[in-house]
Amino acid sequence: MHEIPVYSTDLTWIALRLEGLEETIIYHLIERIQFCNNSAVYEAGKSGFEGEASRSLLDIRLMYHESMDARFGRFEVPEERPFNANLPHVMRKVNLPDYPIHLEDFDTVNLTNKIKQTYIAILPVICRSGDDGQYGSSVEHDVYTLQAISRRIHYGALFVAESKYITDPGRFDVLIDSNDTDKIMEALTRKEVEEKIIRRIREKVEIAQSKANRDIRILIDPETIVGFYRDTIIPLTKEGELLYLLNRKR
Repeated sequence: MHEIPVYSTDLTWIALRLEGLEETIIYHLIERIQFCNNSAVYEAGKSGFEGEASRSLLDIRLMYHESMDARFGRFEVPEERPFNANLPHVMRKVNLPDYPIHLEDFDTVNLTNKIKQTYIAILPVICRSGDDGQYGSSVEHDVYTLQAISRRIHYGALFVAESKYITDPGRFDVLIDSNDTDKIMEALTRKEVEEKIIRRIREKVEIAQSKANRDIRILIDPETIVGFYRDTIIPLTKEGELLYLLNRKR
């Protein structure tokens, strides 16, 4: 069995890495739907924290979680973009590879605000309505799911864009210099690959739930995750690819 390199501009290896991240997203979503929508955890002033009138329970949990992650060096790598600004500095020595990414600042491509908005918007669709009081568990799984989605989107955005650029830099340079975003998006789009991903997602969701005990587990409609991938994850990845190319250092 060959080890898949984490950082490569080989599109085959990048695709395999992205495929591996699919299961993480699927399983986190399945765990999140075991709880009701619990809309209160997304409303400012309802966190239960004194003096927190402007933030929701999810906002607070995400901030504390990312503060710890920042100290451990999570956001030193390009595909891990934080949802919060002004996080603590890294406290440990991190041996970083020479990334094949040409940006002055990785946060030039940071789609976390849109990721969070679209994720919260889909929860009423995939979760049972109502309030089961399991607020802590709900936001715990929200954080894990958001970070998994963000990792997949940003990894794809950065490394797929660089891989495609180096295959035909002259073509992309002309489009970038003319700021022809429509043509750039057209050059980045591979419908056959997107359709393959969608088919694979549907199959993986079905397999993941095939032996679940329906007496104790809530199941998710595979088409809801398929739709989330098709309408959110893939488009945001391509939006990130566009941002990368427009800001790529030459």
